[in-house]
Amino acid sequence: MALPPRIDVHSHFLPPFYHDALLANGHEKVDGMPAIPEWSLEGHLALMSTANITKAILSISSPGTTLRPDTPPSEAKSLTRKCNAYAADLKRRYPEKFGFWASLPLPDVQAALEEIDKAREDGCDGFALMTNYHGFYLGDPVFDSVFARFNEIHATVFIHPTAPCLQCSHGAPTPALPFGDQYPIPVFEFIFDSARAVIHLFFSGTVDRCPEVTFVLPHAGGVLPPLLTRFTAFGALVPGSRGIDAKEVRRQLGEQFYFDLAGAVFEGDEGVVGSGQLKALVKGFDISHERLLYGSDFPFTRHASAMLLANRMKDGMEVLFNEKEREAIYQGNAERLLREETSKGSTSGAKAGLDRE
Repeated sequence: MALPPRIDVHSHFLPPFYHDALLANGHEKVDGMPAIPEWSLEGHLALMSTANITKAILSISSPGTTLRPDTPPSEAKSLTRKCNAYAADLKRRYPEKFGFWASLPLPDVQAALEEIDKAREDGCDGFALMTNYHGFYLGDPVFDSVFARFNEIHATVFIHPTAPCLQCSHGAPTPALPFGDQYPIPVFEFIFDSARAVIHLFFSGTVDRCPEVTFVLPHAGGVLPPLLTRFTAFGALVPGSRGIDAKEVRRQLGEQFYFDLAGAVFEGDEGVVGSGQLKALVKGFDISHERLLYGSDFPFTRHASAMLLANRMKDGMEVLFNEKEREAIYQGNAERLLREETSKGSTSGAKAGLDRE
């Protein structure tokens, strides 16, 4: 049977110049994977046709656009601009097919603030941030002005994991990988780093200070949900520690956060249809179907694997959700999110970018 129509909010692009930049900067086995995946517009459209993806919101995946700790700021700024301009051109040429989360050349905050305005002029749908930038995690005070700007423009922020890293007081930042290169980083380190970044956003007060920012969390929240009770109870359980209000965190998760379903969110064995990570999220933590979004993670999840997961998801979703809820998860929630993002544009440049659609 044909798959239901869907909007893909976790979908990547690797234009040729970005592929070359990865190779030139030591990322030929990006994040410990066997190779940089091949990507082309034709290949992406083919996956969209097969998986019945009506629209894909493109983003640059890990390691982002600041490819090394010692990347000259001018190089990171230039690569970021080229990537965003490339995505914006795809959106202009195929307005019904593509949108994009714009990259930022962090940790260069001033360059990032400049790029926010340029990307909005290009009609971006929001911003893609890595969980950390060479050891500076989201929630670090160094990024306060960026999040203040996001709050001012009511931005949508798509968070994507990258390799965990330690910011050292002396010398270059170092990878925080206890197993070294024994396992590809996306297998589980990505999932841990997503939780680390989001918890820091709460503890740092960033989420409290940014009530107008909408966050999209990848991979059904990764390991964040099992940690919810633990980190929200921290203040009450540990004397003298800075606490956070558990009820307020739950409210914020229900109003400011979405979870995409990229990855293996359902078990694949016979007899367990509907079981797995997504069931634990929605049943164990009362996450509404209205906060869920489809994601393929193409091309880092190759065409065949993306189809396998999409078909597994079709079966699992029929167990967990009714038809109306499934339609919302596949399309309606993303349409609402993108519609809200479009309505946020208040600068003349942003409006001009939207008018080009």
